[in-house]
Amino acid sequence: MLVEDDASIRHSLRATLSALRFVVGEATTGEEALAAMRKIDYDAVLMDLNMPGMGGIVACHRVRNEFPGVSILVVTVRDNERDKIEALDAGADDYITKPFRINELTARIRAAVRRRRIPQIANRENIEIGIFDLSPARRVLLKRGIDVHLTPTEFDLLSVLMTQAGTPIPHAKLLSAVWGVQYGEEREYLRTFILQLRRKLEDDPANPVYLQTVSYLGYVFVDPSNGIA
Repeated sequence: MLVEDDASIRHSLRATLSALRFVVGEATTGEEALAAMRKIDYDAVLMDLNMPGMGGIVACHRVRNEFPGVSILVVTVRDNERDKIEALDAGADDYITKPFRINELTARIRAAVRRRRIPQIANRENIEIGIFDLSPARRVLLKRGIDVHLTPTEFDLLSVLMTQAGTPIPHAKLLSAVWGVQYGEEREYLRTFILQLRRKLEDDPANPVYLQTVSYLGYVFVDPSNGIA
């Protein structure tokens, strides 16, 4: 689903992506996109931020809430870190700045679709650490026996961390494992998604016990009951 109010950009992108054998729907506003997505099951959404109507950030929130499994890629001229964090916090999985190379865009779309269709989790056995029980096969996380709703990207990131609990994982390795091999410098992605996970997992997100930062390196999932850190 291509959501872009600039007709020339929208038509050009649709023609290019269609030529690359993507099946593309299009909308000029977030409202139109949501209406179309209720009729057709899309794998990914390309979302502009500067649009009439509800605007891109609100549209991201609405798409994420209504279609939790879809991949959202923001495509925008806004290139500062605050905008990136706001979009990721609103539910986006990726952030691409205009102008962009079409090869980069298509690689990121393919990575997003692949993440949705084939979760990149090697260990299919349940992982039980402290109060958490994670099932990669069912893509379910329980905290004290209660289901915790996670977005696909949140789940994949947590799975990598829990699979290697006690081992600090560098930023670049996490980015590559969750988003794809072409990622490695987008640390604001990790900061945003770790913050989201702490809000959902930690009893006190401001003082995390499980999801801890390793200064200048990356992140680690800790089991305090076993002293794994």
